[in-house]
Amino acid sequence: MRTLRLIKLNFINSKHKNKHMKKSTLLTSIAFTFIMLLTMNVNAQKFADLDKSPMDAASFPSSYKESNKLIKIVYGRPLLKGRNLSDLAPNGKVWRTGANEAAELTLYTDMKLGETTVKAGTYTFYLIPGEAEWTAIINTDLNVWGSYFYKEANDVARLSVPVTSEESLDAFSIVFEEADGGVHMHLGWGTARVAVPFTK
Repeated sequence: MRTLRLIKLNFINSKHKNKHMKKSTLLTSIAFTFIMLLTMNVNAQKFADLDKSPMDAASFPSSYKESNKLIKIVYGRPLLKGRNLSDLAPNGKVWRTGANEAAELTLYTDMKLGETTVKAGTYTFYLIPGEAEWTAIINTDLNVWGSYFYKEANDVARLSVPVTSEESLDAFSIVFEEADGGVHMHLGWGTARVAVPFTK
């Protein structure tokens, strides 16, 4: 009889203990979940707003179906927004060719700018605007912001080309066009239009 009573007491204690353990486990799980949510909230990634001068690229051949590229340029695309081109790209001063980082030019094969052969590789592409002509510059500087760190000693090739005038273009734009023996890089902003010839 006494043994039966002990078994019954152990069973009741065990049931009470299990109930208490389940409650304790549930509370621990809720606390852990709450802490995890707080941690995720604190560590949530902050993403920057869309750049006012977004990065873009132009290449030749331009078709995405053609992977065998000859030339490519990556550049920021600023907008005039009623401002004067001469204030943003002043005559006689080295310009980054776009916005933010200086434009990055990649040649996938050796090419000539004017009479100078430029080896395949990646370079910075600067411009010096002018009234009648603009000077195109290929330079070994890389990963530079603007033209603040431009070093003429690192120039690989330079070529002056005539500037023409057309209907105003608000967004700075670059496009390549096939030409005899190579390609022309067409640049346009405001009413200014420039064609820089690259030959093979």
